[in-house]
Formats: sequence, structure tokens, C-alpha cells
Amino acid sequence: MFNRVTFILKDYFRINKLHLAWTNYHSHTHFCDGSDKPEQYIAAALNLNMAAYGYSSHAPVSFETVWCIPDNKLNDYIKEIKAIKEKYSSDIQIYHGLEIDFIPGIAGRSKHLMKDQKLDFFIGSVHFAGNFADGTPWNIDHTVELFEKGLTEIFGNNFLKASEKFYDISKQMIIEDKPDVIGHLDKIKMYNNKKNYFSESDKFYRNQVLSVLEVIKKSGSIVEVNTRGYYRYGQLDLYPSQWIIEKLAVMDIPVMLNSDSHKPEEIIGGFEYALERLKEAGVKRLWALIDDSWQGFEYNSQGLIL
Repeated sequence: MFNRVTFILKDYFRINKLHLAWTNYHSHTHFCDGSDKPEQYIAAALNLNMAAYGYSSHAPVSFETVWCIPDNKLNDYIKEIKAIKEKYSSDIQIYHGLEIDFIPGIAGRSKHLMKDQKLDFFIGSVHFAGNFADGTPWNIDHTVELFEKGLTEIFGNNFLKASEKFYDISKQMIIEDKPDVIGHLDKIKMYNNKKNYFSESDKFYRNQVLSVLEVIKKSGSIVEVNTRGYYRYGQLDLYPSQWIIEKLAVMDIPVMLNSDSHKPEEIIGGFEYALERLKEAGVKRLWALIDDSWQGFEYNSQGLIL
């Protein structure tokens, strides 16, 4: 029965000239905290018959980190991606982007060197939510020890105050920077699955998220469903959580699927699992940058229907 259904589907797609393929636009390389050279990710994408691939290494910030592109390597990154785009232009659509941190007054699309970069797209993300007494930005996505240090020293161990700050910064980013894609919308929950800092059913927390969704709705930005927590850390809830994906579907906010890959073998990591969650949430279309424009596509278990 399975083989018969499979052949019928293949004939349907062939007769109707439909093409099925995955895309991924959240990916990192050895220029930041990824493992490999950019071209190795394209080799993996071609093996998977992907329709499009977007590079989005972490953009530089004005202070030292272990995971952003150093200032003096940014031009090399841009030059290498452009060369790869030209080399593989007949094989796969390749897009040049960056994941740009938003830190009020410090970093963002509208700040310093980022404002002059001509990108195909960019992902706006919040990894820092508040500052320690010495002015050091609090990185919520490094270690649980650092997370708890910031939670205690900056917010008096009050998670809801910390999440309020995180979502206020997210709203500011959406309004000021107008990102094409919003990265891991509820990243603030990263360690909650192990430490149980709060309940997502808390009315105050839900209202924080809903206020961000209202801003997103007005902005036209796309919200990614990010699978990295699932395939890398075994978290059953995606970024964002299932109840938020359901809200996105109801509000008709555009959604895309990304893996946040750091290794070539991760570029469609968790996609099959996420697909079921998306269907359950009522998401009808997934957005992708195809033929130089953002478009919504129906999808099935084999990819986007292009």
C-alpha cells in the first residue's frame, strides 16, 4: 500500500509539474561559531536536493564574543559567499545574509557597519537582555551558569521581569530594524525545560508574547520556526513553542522553517518533526526566499511545493 501511494504521489507531482524541496536560511559557518567552510554546507544542500540555501553567520558586535564574525573577517565572509553564489548559480539558489543581534544603543541593523551592507536578507535576533552592573550585556544563550547569574544579579531571580525585558527589546528590534526574519522568537525559555523557571501558561508571560505578536503582525516580518533545540538538545518544544505557533497561524503571520545549523549535517535537522507540529498548529504555508522574493508555499512531508 505504501509503495502504491508513493508512486501515485510521484506521478501527481510529475504530471502537475510540481517540485518538492526544502530550504534553510538560518545557518552558520566557520566565520562565526559554525564548524565548516561555507562551501561544505552547499555540498550538503546539493546532496539533499534543496531548492535554496541562505547563509546567516552571526554579525560582528562592538565587544568580544566567541561566536560572532570578527570585524576584520566580515569582508572575507561577504566575498566568499558572493563567490559561492556565482559558482553554484545553476545548481541552487544561494542567498547572502547575516544574523544580526539587536542590543539597544549598541548593535543592530541600523548601527555602525551593518547599515552599509547590502544583504539578500537578515535575521534579527535577541541574545542579550539587560546589563550587569559593570555594563556588560547579559548573554542569555551561553551557559546555564551565566543565565542564572544574570537572572539573579540583574532581575533579582524574577524570571518574568527578565522575560519582559527580553520581549521589550524584541519589540524595539522589530520596529527599529525591521528584520526580514525574526530568529528564535522565545529564546528566553532556553533553559526552562531543565530548570523550570516559569510556566508558559502564566497569564503575564502569555501577554508578553502576545504583545510581541501584535507588533510582528504590523511589521510584516516572518517568524522562523527554529528546530535547533530539538535536534541539538533534545527539547520537544521548538522555538517558538507550540501554543505560539498556533497563534501565528490564527493571526496569519508568515512562518518559515529553519534549522539554525552549525554543521553541514544539521541543515534540515528536525524538519520532519517540525513539519508535524506545524500541521497540528494549523500553519498552511511556509515562507521562503525564492527567485529573489519572499513567497509562501504549501508543503508536505517531502518539502515545500514549489
